[in-house]
Order: sequence, then structure tokens, then C-alpha cells
Amino acid sequence: MNIFLEYQRKIFKFLKDLEKKKIIKIPSKLNNISVELPPKNQNAEISCNAAMILSKFNQSNPMNMGEILRKYLLLNFKEFKKIEVTSPGFLNIYFKETFLKKQLTQILLLDKKFGFNKTKKKKKNIEFVSANPTGPLHVGHCRGAVLGDALSNLLIFNGHKVTKEYYVNDYGGQIKNFVLSVYYRILEIKEKRPFVTNDNLYPGDYIIDIANRIIRKKIIKDYKNFEKIYNKLSSESLKCSMELIKNNLNLLGIRHDNFVYESKLIKNNVVSKTVKKLKKSNFIYEGELQPPKGELTQDWKARNQLLFKSTMFGDDTDRPLQKADGTWTYFAGDMAYHSDKISRKFDVLINILGADHAGYIKRIISATKAISNNKVNLICKVSQLVKLFKNGQPFKMSKRKGDYITVNDLISEVGSDSTRFIMLNRSNDVELDFDFEKVTEKSKDNPVFYVQYAYARINSVFRLLKLNLDKKMKLDENFNLNNYEVQILKKISEWPKCIETSSNKLEPHRIPFYLYQLASLFHAYWNLGKESKELRFINDNSKFSSSRLAILQAIAIVIKNGMTILGVSVPKTM
Repeated sequence: MNIFLEYQRKIFKFLKDLEKKKIIKIPSKLNNISVELPPKNQNAEISCNAAMILSKFNQSNPMNMGEILRKYLLLNFKEFKKIEVTSPGFLNIYFKETFLKKQLTQILLLDKKFGFNKTKKKKKNIEFVSANPTGPLHVGHCRGAVLGDALSNLLIFNGHKVTKEYYVNDYGGQIKNFVLSVYYRILEIKEKRPFVTNDNLYPGDYIIDIANRIIRKKIIKDYKNFEKIYNKLSSESLKCSMELIKNNLNLLGIRHDNFVYESKLIKNNVVSKTVKKLKKSNFIYEGELQPPKGELTQDWKARNQLLFKSTMFGDDTDRPLQKADGTWTYFAGDMAYHSDKISRKFDVLINILGADHAGYIKRIISATKAISNNKVNLICKVSQLVKLFKNGQPFKMSKRKGDYITVNDLISEVGSDSTRFIMLNRSNDVELDFDFEKVTEKSKDNPVFYVQYAYARINSVFRLLKLNLDKKMKLDENFNLNNYEVQILKKISEWPKCIETSSNKLEPHRIPFYLYQLASLFHAYWNLGKESKELRFINDNSKFSSSRLAILQAIAIVIKNGMTILGVSVPKTM
């Protein structure tokens, strides 16, 4: 129920009818007619730019064109109460009370589906987090995790079929170093050997926890020969690490539908099959790479190797697929993974990447184009860095070593709701300052509190009246909205448009921003009741206006729908 889109279509059709009657002329391409909210200082419900678009083609000035359209619009649309033509030619349209009543009734009836846009349903794969399985998630992972989850929820709300996916990079040197770290901790615990100091090893206390868990399982009897027990120790270490990561995600309210393991892709020859396929298409060749920019030529050792022609698709250089020892590069494994995704017939692939992977985008998009013959669209969203502050100072609080702050630390400090809302409160492509003081205070400056408090206040009104918030109000013949309520209804009418834009642009940060604006309108109206009895939601004799309570129900519906998409709770009391 997108009122702006609905009237954009209706007015477009109306203009075509006027042309048939030879009242106006319209150009062959008329695709920039828009219906929006009017400026804040004007009280109309919707505003249209048709007069400005058509004036030149009809050899008229916008204001005169506006008067012509105003006359025929009022004759054609019985729900229009009046139309003002304002400079430089906007048509500001007011609706009759009967239409506002009908609109509010529809919102209440739609309830959980209010905001849904009728679009062509698509099958989408969203890969997010995909952190190396070598330890707990940190704050850098947290923002991308919340972004991916909220984006998935948004697209599901808007009717798409979404698979939430995690790619586990359980292959290569980093995994051997991780398993070796567990091994040395086991020797430290069992045989009192000092833990080896090595920059390639993982020193975090969580490695000790993993080592103790493996010892308690008693699956491995003898730890004398690392190479001999490597496969079993690797399997157990990765299992423990992934359980740790999944627990971190659960704290954030995130559950993936699918976990794809790189090692299984390699074991099933998906990498070699993908390389073979691309060779046949002449996208892979044997050659030598030039030294990277800025690297000293004498330090560069050129060698003949398998290269992917990513420069054919706009990348800066062709990309190697095998290391000097013959093992596959990280990129080769990633190519195979995207080949696997393509084989599962998704319409759109979406990758949520960390800030340190921004330079990786060109090559993986190139690979996806080559593998799918340009038939599958891959969209990469980069989640920028998060800077934590407490008492105005950069904040570091990890008790678990590693030189980072874990998701568990963050949730323990401020809770899941604040973490998710604030992580989504700014566009993913800009750095985010996360201030512990602001996200825990109970004030207007804390947006998550302000939105939740609006929902709790609405619940308090219905509790006092002994009414069920979920039982929709029946609007009586005395339906009437004051100017404040009309402004709130106008904001509520923007909700479907917010969902549409957020979904099309893959920008869930628009939702917390919108919810904060709606909550601000509500709280401002609530405060007016402190000074004027006429504006109170409940009078001294417990009488109430059904239309006023219906507005509160509509606000509650939007807040609940929006917070559900964000993965944030809506407490009934605060």
C-alpha cells in the first residue's frame, strides 16, 4: 500500500486521458512524473510535479499549467479535498476525511504486511560474516553480520526468497597455524610445556578453552606426533571454533541457513572443475605476472603460473590461482564457491565484505561474470570500520586477548538491541562511531531507546484503557484527525516507500532513521498532552477517541514491523 506509487500511477493515467481529450499535450517519454511528500512547512498530504514537467511542452508556465491540472484533477478524483498550486508549480493535494479514514483502516487491516511492496519475487543468496574459523568474532565482524542479517530480513519482508549463507575458509596455511596453536596449548596443559612464541600462532585464551574441550573428549589418545593426528585435531579444533562463532552470532540473534566449507569444495574437486571450465572459455592461461605496484623489482620473483583474465572484466591485473607449492590460492577457492552458488540458480548474489576486502571486489565480480556468462548479478556491500568510544576516549576491553574486542564483550556491555540498532544507524559505506555512553542512556540522544520507548508508551495507553493493542480499532462516524495526527499519518504513509527504497538500494540503514523520525513525531505529540487536555490520549473520565487510538495502533504496527526487520525487540514496558 504505497500511496505515493499508487497516485503516481493514477495521475499518469489521468494525464494520458487528458491528452486523448486534447486538453493537454504530453511528450512521448513521460517517466519523471513524481508524487512525494510536500515540503515540511506545507500541510498537504501529497505533492506532484506534473505541472513543471508538462509546462514547457505545452508552451505554458508551470503555475498556469498547474491551474489547468488542478481543475481537472478535482473533477476526476473525488477523494481530493483541495489542491494548492505553489511556486514553482507544485500541485499540493489534500485528501478528504473519508479517504484518510479509509487509509488508516487499511493500515490496521494490513498489520504485519503493512509496508510490503508488490515486486517480482527473486531468489537471493546473501553471504555475510564468513570470518576465518580461527577464533571468536570481533567488532569488525559484528557490523557486517548485523548488516547481512537485517538486509536478509528486509528482502524476506518484501517477498523475496533469501538464503543466509556463511562461507567457511577452512583451508590453507592459516588453518594449519590455528590447529598448531591448539596443539601447543594441549602440550602446555598436559605436559607443562611452555607455549611457543610465534607471530603466526594464535595466543588468545579461547585457544586454551578449545584445547581443554578436546582433551576432555578423549578422542585423541596420543599427542606425540602432530602430523599423524593433524586431520583429527584439525576437525575437532574447527568444530569448536565454529561453535564459538555460532554462539557469538546467536548473541546477535543471527542464524544462517547454510554453511559452505571451502575444504569440501576442494575435496569434491569443485575448484579444479571450475578452473577447467574457465580454461575452455579461454579465461585462464599460463603466464607471468608483473611485480605489484610499489614493490621493489629486485625482490620480485617472476614465475610461470595459472592466471585468471580478470582484466577482461575491468580488474586492475590478472589473478593467480595457484601458489608456488601447487596449492590453490584463496581466490581460486572463492571462485569455486561462487561457481557453486551460481549452480544453485540464484537470481542475485550479495556479498557483505569487511573494509579490508574492498580491493577484492573487482576480481570476484569478474570471476562471477566469467563463470555465469554474465547471467548472474553479484553485488558486493562493504561494511566499514567501527570505532568504539567510552568517556570520549577510544575503548579497548578484550579480556580474551587477541588484540581485538569480541562480539561477546560488546553484547555484555550494551546488549543485542543497542548493538544491532546502532550498527545499522548509518550507511554501511561510512565509518561508524559507537559511543557506549550514548547507547546506554535513556534519552532522545539514544535512538534505539527512543523508538522502543514510543512503543512502550503506546502499550501503556492501551493497558490503562484495558484495551488490546492488537485488536484493531473500529473507526466510528465521528472520525476526525487534528493537524498533529494528520502529520503522523503522513509519516506512516511513507513507510511502504521506505521499505521499497531500502529494498531496491539494499540499504537497511534507512529503516532506523525513519523509525527515529516517526518516534520523534509521536513523543512530540505526547508531550503536547501535558499542556493541553484536548490533546491527551486519555481524559480524566477514561474517554478516548477511536481515531486517535487508531493512529497509535498504526504507529505501533510500523515500529514493530521495522524493529522486526532490524532484529531489535519492542518491549511493552520500559
